[in-house]
Order: sequence, then C-alpha cells, then structure tokens
Amino acid sequence: MFRSSIDTLEQFKEILLQLPAGSYAQPCCVLSNSSIGQHTRHIIELYQCLLKGYPEADVSYDRRERNPRIEQEMDFAIECIGWIQTNLERPNKNVRVTYELCGKETCLESNYFREVLYNLEHTIHHHALIKVGIQHFTNIEIPESFGVAPSTLQYRQVCAQ
Repeated sequence: MFRSSIDTLEQFKEILLQLPAGSYAQPCCVLSNSSIGQHTRHIIELYQCLLKGYPEADVSYDRRERNPRIEQEMDFAIECIGWIQTNLERPNKNVRVTYELCGKETCLESNYFREVLYNLEHTIHHHALIKVGIQHFTNIEIPESFGVAPSTLQYRQVCAQ
C-alpha cells in the first residue's frame, strides 16, 4: 500500500515536470474551469491532513489549508509531494475521521492504513481528471496506467489474455 502510494505520487511528479510553462495553473474548460494545479492541491492537501492528524489520531479532510501556492507554483507542489512520499510510511493505528455533512460534524472510526488507501484511490481519481486536462493542453505522452485504478489495470490484463 505504501509502495503503491509512493510510486503513484512519483509517476505524478514525472508527468507534472513535462507540462509546458503556464499550463499547470491555467483554468481548463474540460475541467469545469479548474486547473491541473487545483486538482494537484486537492490531492496534496488530503495527504497533508492525514499526516497532520496522525499524531493526535484526529483527521479532518474538511479543514484543509487550501494553499494557493500549491495550485499556482508547480515546483512547490512537487516539493510537497516529495514530503508526503518521505513521511507517508508510519505504523498503523486507529484514527478518528471528522467531517461535516449537512452542517453537522460527524466522526467515524478508521485506521491509518485505511486512510492511506483512501488517499491512494482519491489520488487516482483526480489523476484521471488531470489526464483530461493535460491532454487538452498538450500532446505529451501519458502512461496508460495514469489515472486508472490498479484493479482496473489487472482486469484489463486478464481480459487481454
């Protein structure tokens, strides 16, 4: 799970480094006028929430920082991704996940490993959206696996045999 998360983030960094200047923070009509940078920030900040909440075992994805630097400065975003990769592997423990739904705060019991897996799946989902944005702006070749769940890749492999 950690290896998959770290590798997925590494692939993401490599793809971001190929983007033409200006495309990272540019609004994109096929992404409802959000940018690749905004989707990147969202991915990063959910991981940051998990890592920040780990010591007290209290995680809230709703209380993200929403740091505009991450969505505007690709180099800073890549630095943040590197920090996540370096700090992600930790022992499992129970955590409380707090979120707001219909104006009411709700808590769920979870554990660190489950939340790492949630973040991985969430990242892959946003990578699929980012892939659409990248293809809108550029002709760079993106790996077929980018933005595709590992289970889908395995299923496709079985079907091809």
